[in-house]
Parts: sequence; structure tokens; C-alpha cells
Amino acid sequence: MFSLKQNCWFIKKVVIWRAMSSIAWSVLLLPVTTAVFVLLSRFNLFHPIQWISECTSLLTASSTIFSLVVLCGVVLMTGFFNLEFYTLVPSIPCSRVALLGTVLHPRQCVHSLVYCTMGMLVMWCASVTIGGRYSTLGTPCRQSESGEFVTCLNEYHLFLLLAGAFMGYSHSFLGVVQNMYYVSFQPIQQYKYPRFKGCLPAVVKCSVIQSLYSARNFAALYFFFGYVPKTWISSTLNLQIDSSLQPLDSLTGLLDFSLLYHLVISGTFLYLTWYLTVLLFRIYVTEAYSFPMQSTFTEDAEQCLPKVLAEKNTLVMKFLALQDLALLSQHSLSRRLEVFSLSQPGGHPHNWNAISKECLSLLSELTHRLVAHQDAVASNGRVKSQSASSDTRSVSSSSSVMSGTEDIPETPRLSVPLRTPGSVFKSSVGGVHSSLTAPFTSDADSPFSSPAIRRLVGQQEPQSPWFGTVQSPHVMRRGPKLWSASTESQTNGSPPASPATVSSPSAANQKPSFLAQWLQNRREQLPEASSQALFADSQAHIWALQGLSHLVASSFSEDQFGVVQTTLPSILSCLVVLLEAVDRHFKLPHASSKPARTICSMGDSTYKTLRFALRAALKTAIYKITTTFGEHLNAVNISSEHRKRLQQFLEFKE
Repeated sequence: MFSLKQNCWFIKKVVIWRAMSSIAWSVLLLPVTTAVFVLLSRFNLFHPIQWISECTSLLTASSTIFSLVVLCGVVLMTGFFNLEFYTLVPSIPCSRVALLGTVLHPRQCVHSLVYCTMGMLVMWCASVTIGGRYSTLGTPCRQSESGEFVTCLNEYHLFLLLAGAFMGYSHSFLGVVQNMYYVSFQPIQQYKYPRFKGCLPAVVKCSVIQSLYSARNFAALYFFFGYVPKTWISSTLNLQIDSSLQPLDSLTGLLDFSLLYHLVISGTFLYLTWYLTVLLFRIYVTEAYSFPMQSTFTEDAEQCLPKVLAEKNTLVMKFLALQDLALLSQHSLSRRLEVFSLSQPGGHPHNWNAISKECLSLLSELTHRLVAHQDAVASNGRVKSQSASSDTRSVSSSSSVMSGTEDIPETPRLSVPLRTPGSVFKSSVGGVHSSLTAPFTSDADSPFSSPAIRRLVGQQEPQSPWFGTVQSPHVMRRGPKLWSASTESQTNGSPPASPATVSSPSAANQKPSFLAQWLQNRREQLPEASSQALFADSQAHIWALQGLSHLVASSFSEDQFGVVQTTLPSILSCLVVLLEAVDRHFKLPHASSKPARTICSMGDSTYKTLRFALRAALKTAIYKITTTFGEHLNAVNISSEHRKRLQQFLEFKE
């Protein structure tokens, strides 16, 4: 219990305080961005002195100060959502149904509603700051019949408020589609200020571009449907519509340069406020943290690097620990010597054993994942039975014993639900929707699918005679359909027979319904997305490769007690087996295709190239070890196949 409290306090100290620091800096930047917005909103090229004096008086007005208070609340709420929704491993939907289910998830709907509200608040602050015809929702007007003054609806103010709601929903929607809450660690570490300074022009550019796109889309939407909110709000608030003014839901009303200009700069101010908060959060959370290797006091043992590396409940702590391991293995001689040191009393290499075990477990888990994916593709997307998988494990274990290498432990699954590939690769082993086929099938068990949809997508019930292994030769004759679950593909000139047609001869002439065909087409997988999902958490494996290879290479001259030599066969075998699995994966269709370049957005797309970075890091790690040890590797007890592969690296033929 005491250890758990200490661990929670440590996580709060590292993560929560970093998030609060990023929010504090976002609030401090609000007066600067607001001042720039005031200057642009009151821009007057022909009267510069009047322009500067008006802006100065406006910045000190009570309305502007109140707007700043409201904007501070918006920033606080944005920072809370950043802390709540951020993920270190992107969520990659492998089908259109999966993407639709993510967008329509109740949690995402609440997120969109809150951002629509915040967008309206920011636009209200912008309209009050601009003033003039945008200041209030109601404005006095004269009735044409009686000549009396009544309160009429100010459509310009309403236009900006609805634009803020539209931009808020666009930001929430793009947060899902573009993985805006994905936080990636930079390969080259920078201090916070240089990194912020380098990213600021890109953030401003993205804000302007996104504001232009949103202004164009909203103007088109308001042209067709603008009369609906205008009529409803005027009747609800008992406001008249001034017939003497040109309505904005018309071509002449929208072709107003001043209106479009203020819409674009207000949208830029809105997006810049949110994007700066996201940028500062990414910079602070991914800042390198130096963990102690060992502690004198037992209550601080949970904060040491070997303990944090085995963290299963908080992924950000594990990533920070792996990042620290990669950095110390390259740049810190004193900390490397602590890794190679022996415990006193006892003389055991506890530090090296814990670090190497966790790194090998991570790499072994990735190897098993790739092999399982290749088996699933080769078997038409169906998973092997439990007995077959156990036979495979027994054969691999027996071969490792014969070759004199140790069996590499497998990393246990995290005990909390994370937005990681764990949501893509489920923990079950033997079912139709198991960890091997989850990236290639839509989730029929989700709360969005009804029993009718489960029957349409072909989910089998346990009571069904088709549940389990299918023995029909008509079904087993199907060839590999690598990337699609569609029933339209044909093998040997004839379409495959479904269980329904085999069990019921009268159903042979029945065609699938339109809804069934539509669902089947929507369930087609995206081949590149499935490959990206396999390597979505590969940043951790890259750090494990870098830390492990540099430590092994440094041990050639720094390991005085020879603690690394005992695990060197396991390390070499693990790297070679992983390399073979990666090479086989890149031979699959679309696995080696480069992702298309995206337009300027705040969504981090570095996860799309993680598989290429992992392959490069893996080969670099093996080269690092082979060039350091050279011919001494011939004395290492590994299998002949692995020795032949390492010989290719020794001869620089890879």
C-alpha cells in the first residue's frame, strides 16, 4: 500500500505538474495573442495613428479584460481535455466501420459538444472585441409599418457564433481523424524554448489554413441552411428580422469582404489558442526525465529506472523510462557503470538483469505480434486453434533449448485500458475476433452493433454448427484474401461457398441483401492502416533497441564484471528473430508503401513511418554490436542459422 501511494505521488509529480505548467504558459500567452488579434481586427492602413490609439484603448477596456477571463476558462478546459485524451500510441482504425464507430462514440460526442460550446465562447469574445456591427445579438431597428424602434436579430453576431460552433466541431472531428491527441517523442532532444520557437511558425500556418478551410465550408453550409437557426433563434428570443438588411444566407450577403475577413482572423485566433495549448502540452510531457538507477532509501525504490521500466499502469512513465535508457546508454558513462554494477551484498547484477529482461520482453512481444499477423494473413485471416498455437510454442521452445539459448519471456499485458495497440490487438487467443484478426475485422461486439448486424457480418454463435473449425472442403478451398473480407473475391474461377449455402441447398440461389453487401464493403480493411497499427507503439521498441545495443557495445570495454556476457546469446537471438519477422512483414502487400503527404495539420503523422524507423533502428543495433565485437561473436553460443545471419552484418552485406 505504501509503495502504491509513493508511485501515485511520483506519477502526479512528473505528469500532472508538467501538464499544469503547459496550461500556465498557455494562459500567459493569451494577452499576446489577444493583442495581435485586436491589431488585425481594427486594421486601418490609411489612418495608422487612429488605428494604434483605438487598439490601445480597446486593450485596456473592461470588455477586453472580461473576454480574457473567459478565454482563460477555455484554455483551462482545453488543457484538461489534452490531459484526459492524450495518447502515446495512436488509435488507427483499420476499416471504415471502425472509424465511424470512433466518431459516434458517446465519449467523442460529449467532446464535440464541449468544443462547440467553447468555439462559441471564443467567437463571442472575438465579436465583442471587434465591436461595431458584431458586438451584440440584438440590435435596435425601425419597423417599416409603424416606424417604431424594436429589437431585431443581429445576423452578423449570430453568423460568428455559429461559425465558432462549426469550428469547434471541426476541431473535435479532426482530433479523431488526424490523431491530434497523439503525442510523439522527438528523435532529437531539444530544450523547451528552442523547440517552441521552431514549431511556432508551423502552428500559425496551420491555424490560418484551417481557418480558411473552415470559413469556406461554413459559408457554404450557411448559404443552404442558414435560415433554420436564424428563424429558430429569432422566434425563441422574440427578436424581429430586419427586412431592410441583406440576409447573409444569400450570395450578395456572403460576398462581404469585411465579414469574410473578420471570420477568417477570428477563426485563426480560435485555432491558434487551441493549437498553442496542444503544442505546449506535447513539449512539456515529452521532455526527457532522468530516473535514478538505484536508491539508498527503500521508499524511493519505485522511482528507480529498473522499476519504472516494468511499469504497466501508466504508459507515459514507461516511455519516459525507455527514453532515459536510450539517452544514458549513449551519453552517460557514470550511469552506464551503474547498470553494469553488482549489488552489495550479494554481488548480483540486478540492474542489468531488470533492464535487459524488460527490453527483451518488449522485442519478443513485437516478434510474436508480427508472426501472428503473418499467420493470420496466410490463413485467410482466421486464427489457429489453441492446440496449434501451443504446438508452435513447444517447437520453438525445444529448438531454443537445442541451440543453447534461453527462452525470452513475454511482456504481460497492461492491466488498464489504454488507447494503444492493445485496443487493436485484443487479449484473446482462440476466437474469431482474437488478437490476431482484430486489425482486419470490425468490432461486432461493440455497443453500436445489433444482433442483426452480427448476423450480417457473419459472426458465429457458440450454438451454431459452424462455430469453431470449419471442416467443409468448399470453405477450406478458399485462397488467401490478404486485405479484404469481401465475399466478391474468387479463387480457382469460382466464388467461395459460405456456411449458409453449404448448410442449406435451397439458399444457393439467394443473393445477399443490399444491406449485407453494403456492410461487407464498409468492412474492407485498409492495408496500410493495418500495417501502421502493428507498429503503432514501436517508439518503445526503438528505444529498447537503442538502449540495449549501446549498452552491449559499451560493455566490451566498460563491463568489468562480465554481466552482459551471460545474456549476450539471448540478445543476439532475439534481434535476429525480430529482423526475420520484420523482413517477412515488409514482403506483404502495401507494407513497404510510403504514406502520402498530408496537408498542414496539427495531427502528428510520424506514426505512419514508425515501421521504417524500427527496421532502420534494428539493423543499426545489430551493426553496432557486430562492429564492436567483430570475430569475438564466433565464440557466442547461438544457432547456426543466426550465426549465418550475423555473418552478413560482419561482412557489411545487409
